Amino acid sequence: MAHRLDRHPIHIGPGARAVPQPPFTGMDWYGDYMARHGADGAEGRLVSQHVFTESWDSWEMHPAGDEVVLMLSGEGVLHQELADGSTAEVRLVAGEYAVNPPGAWHTMDLISAEATALFITAGLGTEHRPR
Repeated sequence: MAHRLDRHPIHIGPGARAVPQPPFTGMDWYGDYMARHGADGAEGRLVSQHVFTESWDSWEMHPAGDEVVLMLSGEGVLHQELADGSTAEVRLVAGEYAVNPPGAWHTMDLISAEATALFITAGLGTEHRPR
């Protein structure tokens, strides 16, 4: 069965198990995701795709592992506040990726009117804060 990643993210769990997820419905969806797969711990990964038409209005941080951000279309600047207190800005265009290390707070500003990105996220313990 075929799925669209922008509607049905994938959970990659222990043993390289790939589990298609229910349709993405917004921020509350993530709490349900953790209820379904939180027991996989730091080894679980969420693979998702999102289209953005505005810069992000919050910061997020993943303490359990790296997050890969792959820009599929458009252009943006990924802002990082790293765990050691340093900061970084990574300009991404289609085909480029950056890694958010564990504990790095991050947000994105769009340069183009629209951007699509793919995320591979260690979601356990994810936190959000307003921008």
